[in-house]
Amino acid sequence: MQRKIRVGIIFGGKSSEHEVSLLSAKTIFESLDLEKYEPVLIGIDKSGEWHLRDAEQYLLHEDNPKMVCLHETDDSIALVPKKDGNPLVGLSNQGLREPLDVVFPIVHGTNGEDGTIQGLLKLAGVPFVGASVLGSAVGMDKDVMKRLMRDAGIPIGKFLTFYDFQKVQMSFSEIVDQLGLPLFVKPANNGSSIGISKVKTEEEFIKAIDLAFSYDRKILIEEFIKGREIECSVMGNERPIASLPGEVIANGEFNSWDAKYVDDCCTFVIPAQISPQQIKEIQDLVIKTYRVLCCEGMGRVDCFLTEDGRFLVNEINTIPGFTKLSVFPRLWEASGVSYRELVGRLIDLAIERHDKESLLTTSFKAESSVS
Repeated sequence: MQRKIRVGIIFGGKSSEHEVSLLSAKTIFESLDLEKYEPVLIGIDKSGEWHLRDAEQYLLHEDNPKMVCLHETDDSIALVPKKDGNPLVGLSNQGLREPLDVVFPIVHGTNGEDGTIQGLLKLAGVPFVGASVLGSAVGMDKDVMKRLMRDAGIPIGKFLTFYDFQKVQMSFSEIVDQLGLPLFVKPANNGSSIGISKVKTEEEFIKAIDLAFSYDRKILIEEFIKGREIECSVMGNERPIASLPGEVIANGEFNSWDAKYVDDCCTFVIPAQISPQQIKEIQDLVIKTYRVLCCEGMGRVDCFLTEDGRFLVNEINTIPGFTKLSVFPRLWEASGVSYRELVGRLIDLAIERHDKESLLTTSFKAESSVS
């Protein structure tokens, strides 16, 4: 009988998206084919400590997105590479654990989606789902992301970037002259619409920059784009494919955290009611974006379809949500890929990439000179 693949699911973390991560991990865990995979739950609490979790009681209040939290445990662990080449083992107060074959990091936002966990896993020599270090870092930093897209000729909206030391120099009137009203203020490194404000007045602007700077030392101010919000999921390494597009219709000012994860007050139309030609156009555009931003494994690309028929790319999410309300798995489900099959494909892509990278030469011995 073939041994089951040990899949480490890492979730939680020191991030404003901690609770979203818990809900994503729950869906992934419930979607795993337990005849093929052996899940190992590794929760990171809000202080940054890592814990092995019991599958029977790893979450509390799991049906309430506002109250969900990790089940407390004293079983903290350290993750280290194993000398005999097996990818990753955990050391805990209960002794040595069996090595993990692959890791599914589902830590959204800071310290998880930004290349930090990916760097740790790469150093440890373990296959992991999703973008590698560079793609993760680029995808997390909206300023760097947008500059790369702009330089590659990918159509985007107008934006300005400010650091915290420039806060006193920020002029509302000058910014409005460049971007108009309304406008959006957001942290450069965050997700799930956390810290984002739609601004129509100077008073709102002052509050918005204070909120954004409370989450990051760098913020973006973006023009308001009047259009439809169209999103596509992407999956693959060298040969990525795009899902059918879907349209998100927010029933409020914009697609906020509550709208995404709590209230289910967004209307999600899939497939988006656009022409076959437009479907092909956006699929080509999101795959180009995915490649330009050095992404692998998976991603969700958010776009706008303007009133004059142009697609503008807003951003990419390299660890998209996996909750029951999340767009990424729902788009694939509508494209004929079930949750269970999706998780399996992503694990296969992680192992495939790791196997190819393991064939690369990592040492160099100069040939002795011949007289």
